[in-house]
Amino acid sequence: MRASKSVQEMPPVSEKRTELTAAVLKEPQNVILDNLQLPQPKQGEVRIKLEGSGVCASNIPVWEGRDWFDYPITAGEPGHEGWGIVDAVGEGVENLTKGDRVTALTYNAYATHDIAKEESVVKLPDSLDGKPFPGEPLGCAMNIFNRSDIQQGQKVAIVGSGFLGTLLIQLAKSAGAEVIAISRREFSLETAKKAGADHLIQMNDHYEIIEKVKELTNQNFCERVIECTGKEWPLNLSIELTGERGKLIVAGFHQDGMRNVNVQMLNWRGIDMISAHERDPQKYIAGIEAAIKAVEAEKMDPFPLFTHHFALEEMEEAYKHLTERPDGFIKALIINQPK
Repeated sequence: MRASKSVQEMPPVSEKRTELTAAVLKEPQNVILDNLQLPQPKQGEVRIKLEGSGVCASNIPVWEGRDWFDYPITAGEPGHEGWGIVDAVGEGVENLTKGDRVTALTYNAYATHDIAKEESVVKLPDSLDGKPFPGEPLGCAMNIFNRSDIQQGQKVAIVGSGFLGTLLIQLAKSAGAEVIAISRREFSLETAKKAGADHLIQMNDHYEIIEKVKELTNQNFCERVIECTGKEWPLNLSIELTGERGKLIVAGFHQDGMRNVNVQMLNWRGIDMISAHERDPQKYIAGIEAAIKAVEAEKMDPFPLFTHHFALEEMEEAYKHLTERPDGFIKALIINQPK
């Protein structure tokens, strides 16, 4: 039997747990906490006591509400960026043991615990002890970077300098590229500069941006452009910033309807347009493993980008920061206090 209470009414969780606590979107922009029976891992699964989870921009539609969502949302959804400690192991699991610190692909990570398949779990090395590591978005950044095929000396424009865009700036610089960062917020441009961007352009006037990039690239535009916004205008801007036989990498998550795209420009310049989103879970796992190596090699440093921490009890505030993006905000984490 479930016992749902408002965030303000939830009692302290007992040290000896028989339940997990999860955030539940009861309706758009209304979060409660729910106590559920602690699940046992099945064949080939582990249970993870979550240290925390990242808050992803893909959560915005379900938080705001759309006609196609059914509420309440399943407990712990749409959290999918969790990390923590394996605290129970199902039969048939060969490479994970209780006490392993891991990151994983799970889908109910706005909670104190979640279940994962063994093949969807990556062990974290000692070098990351004590550090938050939401593996899914870091693996996503690595997969996008690999699909971009950035080479030394290329001019690369990154359109949108939020969390993902800033990671890609770091990675492009590690490959020896000259990076042009284009973003709407002044704070984002400051972050891009700290990440190593060579040139900063505010995303305001469409044609002014094109002229500035043309000037920076000796009229040739960019060999690579990565669009990270998920919006129509920046996507079409990105097409115009891509040079002949260049590659446009669509990294933004376009989730709110159709797009009118400048196919004429794509055709005329012979641009390769690549959607860099993966759907094979093992591609994500490979990306997470690559992200760990990139962090250890100092090619990517996500930790300064985790600007805001919230408890499960503050889930509504985390969602509000995600949508309103106040100055100073890049990436929010939900952090579970040890019990």
